Amino acid sequence: MEKLIELEILGLSSNHSQSGSFTLVLGEVGGARRLPIVIGMFEAQAIALEIEKIVPNRPMTHDLFKSFATGFNFDIERIVITDMKEGVYYAKIQCKSDQIESDVDARPSDAIAIAIRFGSPVYCTEKAMSEGAVEHYEVEKKEDKKEPTPSSQKFTTKKEPSLKDFSLDKLNQMLDKAINNEDYERAARIRDEINKRN
Repeated sequence: MEKLIELEILGLSSNHSQSGSFTLVLGEVGGARRLPIVIGMFEAQAIALEIEKIVPNRPMTHDLFKSFATGFNFDIERIVITDMKEGVYYAKIQCKSDQIESDVDARPSDAIAIAIRFGSPVYCTEKAMSEGAVEHYEVEKKEDKKEPTPSSQKFTTKKEPSLKDFSLDKLNQMLDKAINNEDYERAARIRDEINKRN
């Protein structure tokens, strides 16, 4: 059986490159790799509500799934992100009852929203992790370096060059810089461009 890597949710942020989407950052437990996954607004909301323990007035889809599964004595053993193909992640929800064990195909965003409702662990195969992960290095922060606040940032209409315009060496340098800056959304886009060329 393939080695599985346990993951934890590190953050959820708005995705500036795709309107209405978010980047979910998963971290390797006890390791340096980060797995950024672009997810939809509904799934991001479902994950955020459960993390913050906010109970909606009416059950959301993932809450309904939990009620349904619990009503039929099914438990969620774990979630496994099994693969990544052409930038798309695949996952399985491993369910269990007294008589049956079953793997259910799911989008990782839905699977994770369900996992946190059941308190189930999230894992990833080494294959999916090696194809999609970015390395995280701790960077010393200088005391005098002031982080710009959103109000002090200058907005420009200058168009950023396409990643296709850069050499492989330059892309690898840009990837390192994005990781050091903890800009996992940009790192994921650069990683995908590098993978297209390999």
